Amino acid sequence: MEPIWAVGLMTGTVLDGNIDVALLKTDGEAIDTFGAYTLAPYPPEIRLLLEETLQQARAWNFEGPEPAIFSKAEEALTRAQSQAVKDLVTSAGLTMADIGIVGFHGQSVLHRAPTRERIGATRQLGDGELMASILGTKVAYDFRTADVRAGGQGAPLAAAYHAALLRSLDTSGDTAVLNLGGVANITWWDGKDLVIAFDTGPANAPLNDFMKMRGLGEMDRDGALGASGKVDEERLAKLLEHPYLTAPYPKSLDRFDFTAAMADGLDDATGAATLSAFTASAVGKALDLLPHRPKRLIVSGGGRRNPTIMAMLESRAGVTAVSADQFGWRGDAVEAECFAFLAVRVLRGLPISFPTTTGAPKPLQGGRLAG
Repeated sequence: MEPIWAVGLMTGTVLDGNIDVALLKTDGEAIDTFGAYTLAPYPPEIRLLLEETLQQARAWNFEGPEPAIFSKAEEALTRAQSQAVKDLVTSAGLTMADIGIVGFHGQSVLHRAPTRERIGATRQLGDGELMASILGTKVAYDFRTADVRAGGQGAPLAAAYHAALLRSLDTSGDTAVLNLGGVANITWWDGKDLVIAFDTGPANAPLNDFMKMRGLGEMDRDGALGASGKVDEERLAKLLEHPYLTAPYPKSLDRFDFTAAMADGLDDATGAATLSAFTASAVGKALDLLPHRPKRLIVSGGGRRNPTIMAMLESRAGVTAVSADQFGWRGDAVEAECFAFLAVRVLRGLPISFPTTTGAPKPLQGGRLAG
């Protein structure tokens, strides 16, 4: 197949108020061209609606009928994200007729990993049919459900794209990709046939929630508060005993599996430092689980902007941590690009999840096609 232009969309669980939108030219196996990307702000009323939706999703917890707010939020975010696609395509000097497909991840409101006793559950809000009708193009959406129904974790899904990025950079197995979003996930590729991916632990979500709860802003900007504090090493050691951190992969997390409560009773600076250290130390434990411990991490996602966490990756995880931007990647766009890439794979009927990434029983096609 010839490479086609695809648009990818992502909104993370930290609810930073932005829609990540990226253009990528790809055949779903190799990357041809990085196109334009932007962070399109949600209108404030939609951001508030999504915050309330996440709260109601936690109370619902997959029990009984879905909260009524889901359908309201789904329509609002679908229309906002459709407009963001149109705006980006126009600004890039293209028309929707030039776009082969849109990858619409939707908003994750709840994710429950499988256990031995039950299959997992996952819910992303996003109306692919509505988006296809608004944009007049094909839309791939609902990327996780098929994997979960087959007994997989439903996450992480970025492995195929991360491996495609690594292909032109390092095939030795000494480099892995770490995404620091609400949750942290890692992809390691041996340079041949083996790709491993899993969630390492929390990333920005507990720290952001901690800052908001203490009235200190939306995030620990530039890692300043964490850098000013001293890690509570005794508290950290106890937190690092959590069984998730040494459990074998495949494994995945919901953004609320590790919360700001980890810093309860600590002063602001100590709390920020300790939460930052936990994120980095959990990554270190994850690296120990891999068949070959990488020497270098290429870091994408908002957490790469936190110098305190980046420095702690070196000191506490024992690995060189480098921002994705230093390799010509766009650290803010990697996740959106990923869903453009996966959308083309959905279009081509190629697998998007694998036994060593989500625990799917075999390489699995996923996603639904609209339009």
